[in-house]
Amino acid sequence: MHDSVFITGTDTGIGKTFVSVALLHALRAAGLRAVGMKPVASGCTRTADGLRNDDALALQAASAPCPDYASVNPLAFAAPVSPHLAAAAEGRHITLEPIHAAFAQLGTLADARVVEGVGGWLAPLSDTLLAGDLARALRLPVILVVGLRLGCLNHALLSARAIRADGCELLGWIGNRIDPDMLEPDGNLDTLRARLPAPCMGVIDYRADAASATRALAPAVAALRSCVQR
Repeated sequence: MHDSVFITGTDTGIGKTFVSVALLHALRAAGLRAVGMKPVASGCTRTADGLRNDDALALQAASAPCPDYASVNPLAFAAPVSPHLAAAAEGRHITLEPIHAAFAQLGTLADARVVEGVGGWLAPLSDTLLAGDLARALRLPVILVVGLRLGCLNHALLSARAIRADGCELLGWIGNRIDPDMLEPDGNLDTLRARLPAPCMGVIDYRADAASATRALAPAVAALRSCVQR
């Protein structure tokens, strides 16, 4: 049995990787073997070992046991653009088969898998696939990372509506304070708590260190552990 989850966000650059890494550390602190996965990544660097993505490397480093890179990031592309454009530039096409295979491989190593999406829920991966289709294909509950800044209310509510409309379970949401100058941060959090159709699983402070971020995600870990028991 595995308690695994898909991490999406209200936009790109709002802290999905930071939250995913903190969640991996929290799961490990709770006594679980936990591994991260970034199924699709663009903006990769060419190395002697092949294309490598910083987000995927961070997930790999936070995993225990440590999986091989190909399982963490089965589809890597060089150009720092939307994945469907990056794939087209290399004459490649994003499909679900290598993602399913890598996900299954990670399942042989760990009790929990934290799968980080790319961009937001509706980010295009191909002519027929969107980022959210990964969660549906892998049958994972979803945690939404809300980047706390001006406009986050609309982005969060639209994302939650899309997740549920696609037939996925919105397990909860995590607030990430990415703008230290945001006006009425507590008022915005109160609004999100009142209007989002899922519980808040933690709020991470601006530039929080790894330890405090991990502690903030205790409710998320408890929810994931309860998934195993259902």
